[in-house]
Amino acid sequence: PPFIYAGTFEGDFFVAKTKDAFTGVAVCKEGTVEDGIANLLREMERARQFGFTETEYNRARAEYLRQLESAYNERDKRKNEEYVNEYVRHFLDKEPIPGIENEYAIINQIAPNIPVAALNQMMQALVTDTNQVVAIFGPEKEGIQMPTKDAVLQTLKDVKAEKLTAYVDKVSDEPLMAEKPQGGKIISEKENPIFGTTELTLSNGVKVILKKTDFKADEIRMKGTSLGGSSLFPDSEIINIKSLDAISAGGLGNFSAVDLEKVLAGKKASVNYGIGDKTENVTGSCSPKDLETMLQLTYLTFTAPRRDDDAFASYKNRNKAALQNQELNPNVAFGDSIQAAIYMHHPRAIRMKSDMIDKIDYDKLMEMYKDRYKDASDFTFIFVGNIDIAKDKDLIAEYLGALPAINRKETFRDTKLEMRKGTYKNEFIKQQETPKSSVFVVYNGKCKYNQKNNILMSMTSQILDLVYTEKVREEEGGTYGVYVGGSLSKYPKETALLQIIFDTAPDKKDKLMKIIFAEAENLAKAGPSDANLKKVKEYMLKKHTEDLKENRFWLGSIDEYIFTGVDMIKDYENLVNSITAKEVQKFADDLMKQKNEVEVTMVSPEKK
Repeated sequence: PPFIYAGTFEGDFFVAKTKDAFTGVAVCKEGTVEDGIANLLREMERARQFGFTETEYNRARAEYLRQLESAYNERDKRKNEEYVNEYVRHFLDKEPIPGIENEYAIINQIAPNIPVAALNQMMQALVTDTNQVVAIFGPEKEGIQMPTKDAVLQTLKDVKAEKLTAYVDKVSDEPLMAEKPQGGKIISEKENPIFGTTELTLSNGVKVILKKTDFKADEIRMKGTSLGGSSLFPDSEIINIKSLDAISAGGLGNFSAVDLEKVLAGKKASVNYGIGDKTENVTGSCSPKDLETMLQLTYLTFTAPRRDDDAFASYKNRNKAALQNQELNPNVAFGDSIQAAIYMHHPRAIRMKSDMIDKIDYDKLMEMYKDRYKDASDFTFIFVGNIDIAKDKDLIAEYLGALPAINRKETFRDTKLEMRKGTYKNEFIKQQETPKSSVFVVYNGKCKYNQKNNILMSMTSQILDLVYTEKVREEEGGTYGVYVGGSLSKYPKETALLQIIFDTAPDKKDKLMKIIFAEAENLAKAGPSDANLKKVKEYMLKKHTEDLKENRFWLGSIDEYIFTGVDMIKDYENLVNSITAKEVQKFADDLMKQKNEVEVTMVSPEKK
């Protein structure tokens, strides 16, 4: 396509909530703005002249009704914010709120009786020959050519004069999988009291952990993980490693990415893969009635990634243009400087740039992808949600037990991507639209990986956040906010990092930096105030109570336990309540006294 992204929507006019507009948006590549506008207009005009096809409409309606059904199934599990948002829309936009029970009943009576002709009639009212606005936004950049007003008007005129043909919707009644795989069997089953799970071992070595919950009626979440990841590929393959997401552009099995969307219309089932530095993963979610579809997608993800040279060329084309645009953003230079400062130009810490795109090797990508997914014997799959274990375990065994297995024994490799030791500072000047200083500070060091230290790191981050909000934002008015984030890693070495990031006016930077360092030092020497520690504990306990009712949280906690051996749930409340100000102080001091500190600052040039 001659654009990076394009889409349309009907709703508020982008500069005023008081006017409605049918809007088309195209994010164009340099030098192709007129092409982008022409393509956008052409498809809008095609829809106006010929309308949508019956098959397109059937899919859209099925998808809409599926979302409505999901909302209806979850009607007893809605959160307060959903009600609040609905009341706000009712007040501001006069959106009716009959309640999901009434809405579900009404729409299910109305939707089947709305013909595609009604939509096509509406398109003719939305896309008109008058009352048009074209707005073009672009960077101030040397050599960039923006189309003139006359050129845009000529484009509108030319598209209008074109003789268009109706869109042909290529549809197939071919199923996602022609036949079920030769399924595996469950060779052992046991209950695990730690998380209240049922654990299965399948005949091909795949481990399956099932946890039934009643938090959501219409949700099952899945994650499958195996050790190895991209660490097993050499550093010299870094461009291909960073492009492994391109495989999904080709689709699965016999279906292109576009056709896959069509075949899944009306179903609530999705599966994605991810190849990280230490693991390869498959994640998915579905409604209970679409579990088999999710399992089929999982099976195809392992066994049938689809090669599509046209889709890959499009992927490269769009990404190259997006990366070219990215270079204009000063924050990209800031990010590059941070990566270089922390990881000292390690080959695995590079950022993809537009000139690297042509070096991606599609053959190699397919080979690397297949290598990571050719052996499921060391995968562990976790399913959490409204799962009927007695009924569903055989279906799971049928698909996951049929995945390829060659029983290789492997784990991830230490790629030596280590953070800089000692103290390091880098301040550089960069022209910016609005003069400002951006500051990044990170402390890192050794730290035992366990539940208590993870809690202490969270408390340290939150307490500093409270202090900086009071001292830097409220008292000094120096920034909108200071971001503080900390985390612990277990592999390849047990480490901790605490980062502090903020933007401010250039003339306030030095004063604010003194406050930032003084308050971090104060926490390490004197500990937190009782009031701040109490606030943080109250928040953490409240958040934990909410988390315990989320499938996502349980999936993450089980996954954490399998990967690191640490149970982050056990006695959580007691542990949070027991932590003293002295323990927080010692934790912060232990990290900061290791004297591993990186500071990167980007400042605008001084005004002459």
